Amino acid sequence: MLERVPHRFTRMIKEVCDKDYLDRLKMLNLLTLEKWRNRADLIELFMIYKGFTTVHFESLFTLDCNNKGTHSHLAKLSKSGCQKDVRKYFFSQRVINRWNALDGETVSSSSINVFKNRSNKIRMTRMGYFMDWF
Repeated sequence: MLERVPHRFTRMIKEVCDKDYLDRLKMLNLLTLEKWRNRADLIELFMIYKGFTTVHFESLFTLDCNNKGTHSHLAKLSKSGCQKDVRKYFFSQRVINRWNALDGETVSSSSINVFKNRSNKIRMTRMGYFMDWF
């Protein structure tokens, strides 16, 4: 239902009103609300991980001690099982898979802007990276 708002709004722009919704977004350099939320989740987790917020990393996340993958980063998070959807869709659960899929260079970014730029490059090269079915 929320996605209807940008859907209607983009139809009001004369130059793109006759295009398909996803084409309009692409032409206007916009993301769907789902992608915005997932991008914002990663940025928030990065800020928590780097200590840029007052939220303590350890209060929400646990580093994965069994991380032995060669294509991974040292900040992989462990994910606990969830029985109820309320917990499953909570921030500290829904962001873990996407965070763990990042490369080490992105996770070790020195600033929020560097992180945003690197994660945007990932979005451009990995189809559906910011989609929930990831």
